[in-house]
Amino acid sequence: MFFFPSSRLEIAALVNLGFLAIAWISPKKLLTPMGYLHAWVLGVLVWVTLQWQGYLVVVFYFLVGSAVTKIGMAQKEAEGIAEKRSGMRGPENVWGSALVATICAIATIFVDSPLKELLILGYVASFATKLSDTTASEVGKAYGQRTFLITTLKPVPRGTEGAISLEGTLAGIVGSIVIAVVGWAVGLINLYSIIICLIAAFIATNIESVIGASIQSRFLWLTNEIVNILNTAIGAIVAIAIGLAIDL
Repeated sequence: MFFFPSSRLEIAALVNLGFLAIAWISPKKLLTPMGYLHAWVLGVLVWVTLQWQGYLVVVFYFLVGSAVTKIGMAQKEAEGIAEKRSGMRGPENVWGSALVATICAIATIFVDSPLKELLILGYVASFATKLSDTTASEVGKAYGQRTFLITTLKPVPRGTEGAISLEGTLAGIVGSIVIAVVGWAVGLINLYSIIICLIAAFIATNIESVIGASIQSRFLWLTNEIVNILNTAIGAIVAIAIGLAIDL
């Protein structure tokens, strides 16, 4: 059986506890009480598998994703298209966004190179995908001048499931690049992998929009959180597939 070094586990628990304690006392709550607990578990798992480098990526996503959700909040709430709980994330949001990344991180301890590097690429790509999706959605709902249903390209109101806009699409591209650059800056991925994450995030985000526009409303079990898991899984799989194809 595999055992994590106790020192790394202890550091993970304490650092994550400290970070979440700061978030807890912050005037603007980013998570629900149970959301903090689940985020602590997530943070510990990431630290003991990918150490501080992987942890920094998930923290960056958490902070930027939360900030992006607050963009134009008053307007979005007035239009009834804002995230529930004024953007505070619960356990379902934590794992909807990070389950695939966590699986990739845990899997790295059981494999060697080059599969390990591909899983790390999948880890970064999944967060690049989720930040792309979050940024595109929130910016599109706040600033999208013309929104279209991705499956028909017919004009639809902002906030419609499966709607896309130029403003949101460009913001999503920037979001995916930024988090991929963070992954490169801390040494998780190489420079070429930034482009791979961008491509994977773009493909996955648009597939997610197609799902939202076509089948999500037909199945009660296909919640936003399940769609987020599918979205990030597609992003990770596409990135890993590209990495395999070019022998990264």
